[in-house]
Amino acid sequence: MGRIQAAILCAGLAIALTSGSARAQKSKLVNEASLRNAADNGSEWLTYGHDYGDTHYSPLKQIDTKDAGRLGLAWYFQTDSDQGTEEANPVVANGTMYVTTAWDLLYALDARTGKLKWSWDPKMGHMNFPRGSANNPDRVRTGPSLCCGPGNRGVAVYEGKVYIGLLDARLVALDAETGKVLWDVHTADENSDYSITGAPRVIRGNVVIGNGGGEYNVRGYVSAYNAETGKLVWRFYTVPGEPANPMEDKAMAMAAKTWTGTLHDHVGGGNPWNAISYDPKLNLIYIGTGQGGPWVRKYRSPGGGDNLFICSIVALHADTGKFAWYFQETPGDVWDYDSTADIMLADIKIDGKLRHVAMQSPKNGLFYVIDRTDGKFISGAPLERVTWEKGLDPKTGRPDIDPNAFYDNKDALVYPGPGGGHVWQGMSFNPDTGLVYVPGMNDSPFTYVADPNYKYKFGDYDFAIIFRRPAGPPRQQAAGETPAPPRMTPFLVAWDPATETKRWLLSDMGGGGTLSTAGGLVFAASDVGDFEALDAKDGTSIWKVKLTPGFGNPITYSIDGKQYVSVLCGRTGKSRVYTFAVDANTPMPGSPFSGH
Repeated sequence: MGRIQAAILCAGLAIALTSGSARAQKSKLVNEASLRNAADNGSEWLTYGHDYGDTHYSPLKQIDTKDAGRLGLAWYFQTDSDQGTEEANPVVANGTMYVTTAWDLLYALDARTGKLKWSWDPKMGHMNFPRGSANNPDRVRTGPSLCCGPGNRGVAVYEGKVYIGLLDARLVALDAETGKVLWDVHTADENSDYSITGAPRVIRGNVVIGNGGGEYNVRGYVSAYNAETGKLVWRFYTVPGEPANPMEDKAMAMAAKTWTGTLHDHVGGGNPWNAISYDPKLNLIYIGTGQGGPWVRKYRSPGGGDNLFICSIVALHADTGKFAWYFQETPGDVWDYDSTADIMLADIKIDGKLRHVAMQSPKNGLFYVIDRTDGKFISGAPLERVTWEKGLDPKTGRPDIDPNAFYDNKDALVYPGPGGGHVWQGMSFNPDTGLVYVPGMNDSPFTYVADPNYKYKFGDYDFAIIFRRPAGPPRQQAAGETPAPPRMTPFLVAWDPATETKRWLLSDMGGGGTLSTAGGLVFAASDVGDFEALDAKDGTSIWKVKLTPGFGNPITYSIDGKQYVSVLCGRTGKSRVYTFAVDANTPMPGSPFSGH
């Protein structure tokens, strides 16, 4: 063989090898098919909630009720997070774990060892946005406008990129291997009071993201951006804009009829700050919306009305963002009963018939089951003490609101309060038991008092209520005195959605999200730092470890035939990712504040 022929042969072989390597590398990328099939993929955790239905369930069963008691620490990773509520749901793809902390720090870790591959800090804790207005010309914005402190629930991965929403309402795409920023878009006006705390989802090549900010009366919407370029594809507003302006679509025209008054530029809400799920067969995206702004309806809609689409589940056509249907859980809400908890999709048998359902346990204290094909009500029942309503219409699900729960002209003690019965913490569904495991807060009342001197102030919290000081220390109850409300307690309930009944309940659990597995286990946390493996059938504790209070949503994955369970926790800064496996024996670290 001559030199030229040999050179040509070698060049051709090199091209073939390179091409084959490129194809092999590309085949490992998370794509539309792998996201559609994520529910069956136990080895990885490819999206928030594990799958498009946000079930927080894994088919892995290497760790089961027999060997969970032998769990030990495999590795841990110390973050450099500042103080904040850790709410992240880590994502695992191609052997890498992507985890975020409260101030939007993003870490890429080796999922086998916890070794840092790269990190990215957008420096959200050091932002300074000077801004004034006619009402408040000297106001200085020292950081992102946040309702309830910093928080980030995780990332999305797709085609070699990692997507993260930031507290200043930016959406950023980074290279999954290097952490290099590929594109960065503002999803809202830079000088507005929007924020992002929820995890993006990639659906049919678009990155779908909502926003927060209802406490500042900004107008809620959800957006879809091209995953490759960051270009806006569609946007759906959740509440109407200024009445004098044309409505964006028929849905907004319909919603506008449920609002009254002419000050829509000073009112808003309905922000979809967390829940996004997707049914590929129906090609429908489901979003959950927040409360109206301000809270007191007489100030945002003087003539009353349901104020669509606040506190609702809204279904949208995935390719266009066009409205499909809605189900409103708290019409005309005045109690801050966001419907932004995860919207779980499942197929369950109810009265002998298989139903394609969407399930949600929002802040109003109830558990809802609706038909996800058309939004029709199936059932609803209270998970905890509820006093704002006296029952639901069996056909429509519309609540019969107790008049004593309104506070236009008087104070009102209502269960639950704005903290809600259940909020962002991931509930999980186990198809083997047919149960949903919901972490919540029991006996969480609040005394609502409308502010008679309310006036809108640009850039300030705009609740329109008066927050009373908390009660003092316990004391002896006087004769004839009304008993003080009971202490709020977290709980974990195993709920049967087919019958709307409670199978079992554990008090003092509910300090974070839950994970359910085919191994017959539920992983959950307490509010004081206990992380436990429970028997999914009866809640019996099988294994427990003491960690730092303040838990995100746990996940599980498998590498080289070994199953791992991971969770991020730590609400007071210096949070950690802890990862456990059967018979692992890495020594537990000391306090994150001790330097060990």
